[in-house]
Amino acid sequence: MEKIFDHKKYKAFPAVKKANRRWPDNTIETAPLWCSVDLRDGNQALIEPMTVEQKCHLFKLLVDIGFKEIEVGFPAASGPDFDFVRKLIDDKMIPDDVTIQVLTQAREHLITRTYEALKGCRRAVVHVYNSTSTVQREQVFQKDRAGIIEIAEQGARMVAEEAKKHPDTEWVFQYSPESFTGTELDYAVDICNAVLTIWKPTPDKPVILNLPATVEMSTPNIFADQIEWFLDHINNREAVICSVHTHNDRGCAVAAAELAFMAGADRVEGTLFGNGERTGNMDIITMAMNLYSQGVDPKLDLSRSDDIIRVYTDTTSLPVHPRHPWFGELVYTAFSGSHQDAIRKCLHRRNDNEPWEVAYLPIDPTDIGRDYQEVIRINSQSGKGGVAFVLEQEQGLQIPRWLQIALSSAVQEEAENNASEISSSQIWSIFQKRFMTQENGWRIENYRLEHSREEDVVEVGLSCQSDRIVIQNSGTGPLDAFSKGLDKLGVHLDIIDYNKHALDNGSDARAVSYVHASVNGQRYCGVGIDRDIVLASLKAMLAAANQALSATRAVA
Repeated sequence: MEKIFDHKKYKAFPAVKKANRRWPDNTIETAPLWCSVDLRDGNQALIEPMTVEQKCHLFKLLVDIGFKEIEVGFPAASGPDFDFVRKLIDDKMIPDDVTIQVLTQAREHLITRTYEALKGCRRAVVHVYNSTSTVQREQVFQKDRAGIIEIAEQGARMVAEEAKKHPDTEWVFQYSPESFTGTELDYAVDICNAVLTIWKPTPDKPVILNLPATVEMSTPNIFADQIEWFLDHINNREAVICSVHTHNDRGCAVAAAELAFMAGADRVEGTLFGNGERTGNMDIITMAMNLYSQGVDPKLDLSRSDDIIRVYTDTTSLPVHPRHPWFGELVYTAFSGSHQDAIRKCLHRRNDNEPWEVAYLPIDPTDIGRDYQEVIRINSQSGKGGVAFVLEQEQGLQIPRWLQIALSSAVQEEAENNASEISSSQIWSIFQKRFMTQENGWRIENYRLEHSREEDVVEVGLSCQSDRIVIQNSGTGPLDAFSKGLDKLGVHLDIIDYNKHALDNGSDARAVSYVHASVNGQRYCGVGIDRDIVLASLKAMLAAANQALSATRAVA
């Protein structure tokens, strides 16, 4: 039987022979020039292309984020693209510091139509391209090297000649040897030099040479070698803005763009969340946030992650994966108990004036509009630190370690029984039912405390359904007196550990007390909350006693 899954029909991509490789020693210290191609490349990849209205909505978002160059379409290829470009210009939607870019093939009628769409624009990039790879030359166009260079030269001339007819617009020319990664490097340099000879750029009026990985064919380091080699051999480098446009066929588009930038590229084209043909384009959000996490200003404002996701999904009808780097719903969420505990401890120790160093969180989620309530979520795999963190954020409780252990066990039991994630409100409900006054247990109706030099006397009125009793006893303090008085309920209670803290500020603040007690030989945890700290402590002791009484009834 013929083997179907056969790696032998593929060959390895050749490495670039380079003796003076310099880029591995470089460090990214500034952001590249960004160009969003969401409205062209991303739009073409949609099952249902965006309407003009949707494009306007997405264009506004891109402007708000801070993009200064935005490719808005292929106006000669479709009516909606043409109408959208005209709307941007006629309705004066393009800010003075933003340049739109349009794409056209190197064909006369398409170039003429492109300039019609741009009439009246203050500044625009005209992006012309033709395919140059060995496969495209030999199998698609069936032309030799000279024939493909002639196509590029004709396109370059037509772009320049048409621009002269519209002197009121500031024109920027861009050329792409499409499928650059599959093009012999010496030939890529030759065809780009031929275009430069026609356009005659200067440092004051540079042109853009865009080098696309139209299909990602190699590891990112080889792409970086290609970029560095190209820039070492191109003519008039000081008058060239080198742009890269990486695709994600191998899942390495961001890495390839980052290494290409290290290798000398000046500009990066990409899309929000990597939208684009096949596996998509380079994800600008990921690369920009990568820079941000290293202390580099990305020159884009990504602080409103939820708004960006909402507009993106509304206009493209595409989802954002919950594990998407930086912006995914779950990327700042820890379910693992050890992870939760580490996050909680780091956050408690952190000084706001220090650099961000928190385990498992490469950035502060609040920087992009996320709340710490989203950081830790609870399921059956979660630990005591995560559960404690949720109650600290939601209720202000600073739960001692011994109570964290007991609570974690209770929450884990609930999660396993339900086979689902546990919400913060469910955790609070479990906490109240398990460690505070129980529904069918004894409750404190009133209490009176008398201080003396020798001892304290406490009198507590208790009720349980229709039963009423009064406990009165003395001790070295109100807790000691109450613990002795609980003998009246058939409970012998010894306090093992005790904690308390304020829940609020001000004279009317509530207090919370935590009691770890041995009750009739078994250990229980109780919690009480009240504006009276003594009453809060008595409630905590009674909660532990109620648990012991309930366990006794269950056995009986």
